[in-house]
Amino acid sequence: MIRALYDWTLSLARHPHALWALAFVAFIESSVFPIPPDVLMVAMIVARPSRAFMIAGVATLASVAGGLLGYWIGYGAFEAVGRPVLEFYGKDAYFAEFQQRYNEWGAWAVLIAGVTPFPYKVITILSGVTGLSLGVFLVASVIARALRFFVVAALLWKFGAPIRDFIEARLGLVFSVLMALLLGGFLAIRVL
Repeated sequence: MIRALYDWTLSLARHPHALWALAFVAFIESSVFPIPPDVLMVAMIVARPSRAFMIAGVATLASVAGGLLGYWIGYGAFEAVGRPVLEFYGKDAYFAEFQQRYNEWGAWAVLIAGVTPFPYKVITILSGVTGLSLGVFLVASVIARALRFFVVAALLWKFGAPIRDFIEARLGLVFSVLMALLLGGFLAIRVL
């Protein structure tokens, strides 16, 4: 099923309204859809590098708007909608422990999930469930999603198709390592 969704998402890059399709995929990925918008975004930018930053901007805005939907799912409809999504992604067992510390570190959680391969939708829902400040959630989401999408756009704009394999295979790992180092640095400062 995931492969079929992946292929369908990739096929949208050839559609005349690909930018709208990207907005739709970025929006629903932030709350329930399993395929990240990067799949569509990379194909679109490789096809039209001159639109790289506009494409990244659309992905960012739609993703943050979708994140608000995820926040609302957590805030207003957790039992009916949110819990099944968390169960689908296998994150329900971690919920009780995560909820305790979430608001203390919530901005970092949103930032990390927004740029790494960790499912951003899980964090959007948890942010609503735990009542993370909506302002904190929005600022962290905009920074994280813009960083993720604009770095990909810049790499593709600068290096074109040859960098595509690196992005698809290793960019998530690079973002994860960078976020771990950044978080580790702040923890070290806090302890010292």
